[in-house]
Amino acid sequence: MRAFYFTCIVGIMFIASSCSYRQNQVLFENKTATADTSSQKVEVISSYRIKPQDILQIRNLQSTKFIAPDPTKTGDSGIGADSQGGSFQVEEDGTVALPVIGHIQVAGLTRTQATKLIEDLYRKKLLKDPIIELKVTNLKVILMGEVRTPGNYPLIKDNTTLIEVIGEAGGLTTAANEKDVKIIRGGKQVTVIDLSNITSISDPKAILQSGDVVYISQNKRAIRNDNLQNLSSIVQPALLLFNTALIIYTLSK
Repeated sequence: MRAFYFTCIVGIMFIASSCSYRQNQVLFENKTATADTSSQKVEVISSYRIKPQDILQIRNLQSTKFIAPDPTKTGDSGIGADSQGGSFQVEEDGTVALPVIGHIQVAGLTRTQATKLIEDLYRKKLLKDPIIELKVTNLKVILMGEVRTPGNYPLIKDNTTLIEVIGEAGGLTTAANEKDVKIIRGGKQVTVIDLSNITSISDPKAILQSGDVVYISQNKRAIRNDNLQNLSSIVQPALLLFNTALIIYTLSK
């Protein structure tokens, strides 16, 4: 009977170990060490510069007329039009073909510079007071790991931060390690951000670039819990079989 009781106790321990836990994350705490503001001043955060193959969404906020590409024409870099204006692809030579004003060089320009250039050209050739809105719609980052909604997220504005994108993804899961958030850039450069530190909000290294992969790892407790669950899933069936055999043997006595 002692063996029976011992086996039951062990079984209860394995079942309890597989239960879920509540993880209290600590985000944006004030740290005793102050941020290294000198290094932040040295690092200049530059706006994205347009490149060949980028997709530009361009519209005149006063009217989409003269901005949307002509749907009856093919072979142009205009690839679509809707109520938001026209979508145009930047060619390999860095130019984009726009209605009326033709090919203009935009590669190397920031979104703000390209917007002003297009406004000036339309003002000279066609429109009285154009108000141009320009977005680069193909820029995105990839969120993986312990976020509520992993996936691809567009960078719809300049200097989008890690916090903003995680917020769009619904925040961190309870299993996330808030101290180990990796930004992988170009498949080589890895930057680790500690979200438990309030200085991470203004950290220049947390400004995302197109193509970045953000990976949020599991915390130690979640890893330990997964390991225990995997172990219990193997041990519990064998333990149940052993208990059943032991009960049958005890009753037969």
